[in-house]
Amino acid sequence: MTKLFGTDGIRGKANVHPMTAEVALKIGAAVGRYFSAGRDGVHRVVIGKDTRLSGYMFENALTAGLTSSGMNVLLLGPVPTPAVGLLTRSMRADLGVMISASHNPATDNGIKFFGPDGFKLSDAVEAEIEALIEGGVELNPADKIGRAKRIDDGRFRYVERVKSSFPRQMRLDGLKVVIDCANGAAHRVAPETLWELGAEVIEIGVSPNGFNINENCGSTHPERAAAAVVEHGAHVGICLDGDADRVILIDETGKVGDGDQFMALMASRWAAEDRLANGALVATVMSNLGLEHFLQGKGLRLERTSVGDRYVVERMREGGFNLGGEQSGHIVMTDHATTGDGLMAGLQFLAEMIRSEKTSSELLNNFEPVPQLLKNVRFSTGQVPLEDAQVQGAIAQAEADLAGQGRLLIRKSGTEPLVRVMAEHEDAQLMERAVDSVVDAVTAAVAP
Repeated sequence: MTKLFGTDGIRGKANVHPMTAEVALKIGAAVGRYFSAGRDGVHRVVIGKDTRLSGYMFENALTAGLTSSGMNVLLLGPVPTPAVGLLTRSMRADLGVMISASHNPATDNGIKFFGPDGFKLSDAVEAEIEALIEGGVELNPADKIGRAKRIDDGRFRYVERVKSSFPRQMRLDGLKVVIDCANGAAHRVAPETLWELGAEVIEIGVSPNGFNINENCGSTHPERAAAAVVEHGAHVGICLDGDADRVILIDETGKVGDGDQFMALMASRWAAEDRLANGALVATVMSNLGLEHFLQGKGLRLERTSVGDRYVVERMREGGFNLGGEQSGHIVMTDHATTGDGLMAGLQFLAEMIRSEKTSSELLNNFEPVPQLLKNVRFSTGQVPLEDAQVQGAIAQAEADLAGQGRLLIRKSGTEPLVRVMAEHEDAQLMERAVDSVVDAVTAAVAP
């Protein structure tokens, strides 16, 4: 059986294996059996989704599989991924499910799982679930089938939880904020939250139609929001992705600030307030060397993990850290949430603007990044370009060229069929030559 789980649940093109209704039905039955086995009493699962058209199909297929194993299903409708983590725990559910492909195009979809503690599942648990899916599960007798019920106030519960993370004595009066919701899961909750806290809100990406999620908007395409910030004279722009678990910030000049700059700000601020647990920030191997140097200058550590906010959270829990994230905009604050929360992170940034009386451009310019270059090469199913001898030779040579003053990172994406080639070095020309040499070798290896 082909491995189903990647770095963030199961993901792929809708109606193409493994993202079919048939597979989703089997997944539902397997996870329902896993989380109800050996436990007495009523078992429940909460299901949220983003705004993709295929979400209806997967919601129904998962519900059928889960109820067949005796789970009672609570349907939240379109809500951000962090809302599922929150509500899984607050509603005392055995399992949480989010139907979303995050920042991917509308034709893709995915399934993410949360345990009863509101945190994403470990690799070990996912492996056990895969084994159940492959082997099949025994269905419940007719009188032990679960029920399904739609929960209408899920997004309101989430809004209240997010607002509770914002300093109670503060309001956003006088701040003009552009919010880009990527035509995704936060298209209602994000503008509502900002407005309720007093901000003047300029909305972008709040008209989902099932096909336009992440399309030329949101955290992966912040250009439209940047133009709106300048046009409207806004103080800041907040760009979320399709399921609102990541954020990219835009300063008042229209310049984009990534997750590294935000994490540098929050780590230094929390350290000054003695709130940064164990003097460290957790980030992935993709975070810029400039962030690491900045933290070292503050007497703080950077703990690096594999790519994926799930691995960031696992390291945070293991080491007792409370702040982590990714350059791409996943920001995890375990004092407030169990996973990355773009809206919550945006509110923390606004709170720092108010507290410091500084502009967004001042707060998003904490360090000078080391020049970084990332290029992607797409490959086809069944291809293993990183095992090619010519590719391995090109990687070895590039690593030797960058040794001492930079670094090279080669990895397969966990969410798309891509090889990602990233390098950092003070000499931009040398860095580009190193990246291009590896890209050319990988391209040759996957050519038909």
